Amino acid sequence: MSFKEVLLEDQRLVILRSLHEMDGYEANESILDSCLDAYGHRISRDVVRTHLAWLEEQNLITLREVADCKIAMLTGRGEDVATGQARVPGVKRPRAK
Repeated sequence: MSFKEVLLEDQRLVILRSLHEMDGYEANESILDSCLDAYGHRISRDVVRTHLAWLEEQNLITLREVADCKIAMLTGRGEDVATGQARVPGVKRPRAK
């Protein structure tokens, strides 16, 4: 696995785990960008949107748009991946607590 693939998988996990910690399991792309930044992933908003689209394709989140801002909501399957109960190729598996 390349370093780029490791980064992409970790960024997707950070998004899922951040949503898992939010009230209502949802957040807008700006909040998720800030969460990624807090975990050392300084990426563009365009890359955040690309991750969100990929996560939606995997049925890990649902997306809606309000005033040109994407809002992501964690699905049950996404919660299982965020907590390590399920595995999806392309998302880093969280460490055991």
